[in-house]
Amino acid sequence: MKRYFEDEIVNDILKAVDLAKNIVIITHSNPDGDAIGSVTAFEGYLSSRGKESITIVPNQYPDYLSFLDKGKKIHIDEENPDKTKTYMDRADLIVALDFNQLKRVDGLEMHVRESKAVKILIDHHPGPESEAFNFVVSTTEVSSTCELLYWLIKKMDHGSKSAMPYIVAKSLYVGMMTDTNNFSNSVHSSTFKMAYDLLEAGVDKETLQLKVFGGFSEERMRLMGHALLNKMTILKEYGAGFIILTKGDLEQFGYCEGDTEGFVNMPLNIKGVTISALFSEKEDHIRVSLRSSDDFSVNKFSKKYFNGAGHERAAGGKLYIPVGDVPQYFEKSLKAMFDKQKRAQDL
Repeated sequence: MKRYFEDEIVNDILKAVDLAKNIVIITHSNPDGDAIGSVTAFEGYLSSRGKESITIVPNQYPDYLSFLDKGKKIHIDEENPDKTKTYMDRADLIVALDFNQLKRVDGLEMHVRESKAVKILIDHHPGPESEAFNFVVSTTEVSSTCELLYWLIKKMDHGSKSAMPYIVAKSLYVGMMTDTNNFSNSVHSSTFKMAYDLLEAGVDKETLQLKVFGGFSEERMRLMGHALLNKMTILKEYGAGFIILTKGDLEQFGYCEGDTEGFVNMPLNIKGVTISALFSEKEDHIRVSLRSSDDFSVNKFSKKYFNGAGHERAAGGKLYIPVGDVPQYFEKSLKAMFDKQKRAQDL
């Protein structure tokens, strides 16, 4: 096993947890499986240590992840910002999971920046905003934040052989499974070791796979068919494919948060396509998801052209242009990126 963190920071985190009386756990906007998996896992872990906590997310999480929040305890900031302020003002420890920059938590950002609480960041994205936190556990050499959190919890328990609480194990498995797209990307030897350990702890992977990757609504499946048949464009010159879903498309198929999860990966199943993008029109912006299956850095691509960031092969961002301008903008951005790469190779 690689050494992802030093004993000193583990002891510092344990001390901060033990001293805290009002703990708040947060994650990024538009939370995915790794985000919800990590916050529910850490809340469950704290509970096993006799510590209460409040989990806050900026906006609603996908319905298919609701089984991880059975008691509906997760507080949604945009639905009740006044209550958010009360929680954040009272916090003496803030644990931030699965994001690298505070801008990714939307309205929670200023609460975190202004808080006098001890702040801990646990994340697997590149370029963490370390100066905003007291303690940072960060590496890109794991599949997911849930994997990093798994090894951290094991270390905090001093490698204890006692059974991990099932609610914690289940959440960690879901986060790892979703962020690897069911073990198809960003997988390391440590990922399989984690999966083995969790299965040994009693996690039912078939049930979790069905809950996360199956059981979709009829509307979601019809939206996927519409996206592939009518909304997907292939740019052979760049080995790229993209899908644009307008507000009208989403409304037509009764869109619910999370219904487009995985759509960005679909063009990558086409021979010759190694870059993929999904553009989803929202009220005041266009949500951008980017993926690649070669050495094309969608992290750099997103930073330069889409007001975002992420991993080398998986990133996200936002656009503030009319949805009708997206095809031209995307192709123009691709051309500029490829031209820059070619110039660098010619030097």
